[in-house]
Order: sequence, then structure tokens, then C-alpha cells
Amino acid sequence: MKRKMTLPNKITLTRAALAIIMFLLMIWQTPVALICASLIFAFASSTDWVDGKIARSTNSYTPFGAIVDPFVDKILVGAAFFAFTEISYLDVPVWAVFFIILRELMVSTLRVLAALNNKVLAAERWGKFKTAFQLIALGVIFFIVDIHALIQLTSGNFKHCLENIYYVLKILPYPVTVITAAITCLSAITYLKNNWDMLKESWSLPIDE
Repeated sequence: MKRKMTLPNKITLTRAALAIIMFLLMIWQTPVALICASLIFAFASSTDWVDGKIARSTNSYTPFGAIVDPFVDKILVGAAFFAFTEISYLDVPVWAVFFIILRELMVSTLRVLAALNNKVLAAERWGKFKTAFQLIALGVIFFIVDIHALIQLTSGNFKHCLENIYYVLKILPYPVTVITAAITCLSAITYLKNNWDMLKESWSLPIDE
């Protein structure tokens, strides 16, 4: 019997495609492209909640979803932060983004190791807090990007009002990214501590045992 992909997994793959489109629009850096990228990010972020809710309500969890869903979330977050480093007026530090991406790759590796041992790496409290903070941080930076884009597309009193808002908020991307990197790294320490035994097993035992 031919098996069909579950709806949550279809939504997950759609989110991956949206992440790529968002990244390309951000690299383009025209005002309209950046505004469209922020809208795509908002929509793509919301689909993570949707596919999780559907999977729970229909009991349609799959091994594919367990591995790919968190990986796609990391693609979305990493793509946004990485693209922000290319927008000069944001002053998003590359080193902080590096540590954010490094942490995500590390936890993804732990998930794969857990899967090889027929285990599921449960989401930690710090991990959930990290994800929420990352999305809030990205939302703040996208808001600043949108204001900067609208300044270039408008005129008159509205433009002057936007310029005042931008002047107040423009200092935020750097500290917000640094704080996000710190929280992200702290959550990595929690994952390592709670899964240290599994990690030691994985580097000491042959895979066929």
C-alpha cells in the first residue's frame, strides 16, 4: 500500500521552502523584499505551532517529523540571523550568530545520536525558552528592518515619525543578538549535561553493539 506523507510533515517541508525564500529576499535587500521576508518569517514561524498541534491531535508523529521538524526550525532561525549580518545598518555581530548556529548543530547531532540509540531527545525547559527568545529577538530585528524599509518607501510626516522610531530602536540588534547567543549557549550546556552518558556511550561503543 502506497504511504502518503502526513499533513504535519508537509507543513514542515513548506516551512523549509519558506525559509529559503525568506533568506533570498533578505540577501536581495530591497525595501519591498525585506518587508516580504519579514512577513514570510512571521508566517513560517506560526506553522511550527500548527504542525505540532495537528500531530498531537491526530496522533500522526513520525520518525521523519521528529528529526526534520526541529532541524527546519534551526534552518529558519539560522537563515534569518545569518542574513541579518549582511545588512550593514543592523550591526548584528557575526561571532554571536556563529555561536547560535554552532549550538543548533550540536543539539541536532545529539538528536541523531539519540535516534541511533532508539531514543528521543526530549525538549529541555532551557531549550523551549531559547526557542521563544530567538523568535522574539528575530521579531524585534525584523521590526527594525521593516521600519527602515518603510522610511525609504514613504515621505512626509509619516516618514519623519518612522525616522524617530528607528533612531530609538537602531541600537537594539547588537545587544539582542548577543543576549540570544548567551541564552542559546546556556541551553546547550543543559542538553550536554543531561545527555552526557549517551554521548560517552556513542564515542566508545561500536555501532553494531
